Amino acid sequence: MTEELERLVATRRIIEVSYRYASGIDLRDWDLYRTCFTDPCTFDFSSFSGRPPSSMPAQVWVDNVRSLNGNFDATQHVMTNHSISFSGSDKAVCVTELRAQHWFSPATMVQFGRDGEENWCELGGHYTNDLVRDGDIWRISTCRLTVRWRLGNESIFELARSRAATGN
Repeated sequence: MTEELERLVATRRIIEVSYRYASGIDLRDWDLYRTCFTDPCTFDFSSFSGRPPSSMPAQVWVDNVRSLNGNFDATQHVMTNHSISFSGSDKAVCVTELRAQHWFSPATMVQFGRDGEENWCELGGHYTNDLVRDGDIWRISTCRLTVRWRLGNESIFELARSRAATGN
């Protein structure tokens, strides 16, 4: 395979990591989502949560994401405009634009005692992911979320957390 062809294949596989990331969350396929990360992996979601970056086992991260995003009635993570820069043949940085929608049905909002409130929140921004290659597989070793804008009712994130805590 020529160097140019190898770079095109690597680019495609890196883009597929971001699609697996989004699909894993939105389809609640946590095994698929887990395939995106090295073990351990560093996560920096400080622009969303205010908490500092931390490194943890990938499964711990997956369980954390499941306990929040898995408790919405629906989510949709749209990843676009991938910009990839390579550092050798086994390392890359991928910046990916994001729109992340989080939603509860009106009936769920009634169950929460929040009838008539906005039942959705959307975040916009980008991911800056450091990736490493192991054979033909690319995985995220550092995942950084930069939230640039927010719309809707951010309190629904607390509703999702409370749903996780109560199992309802």
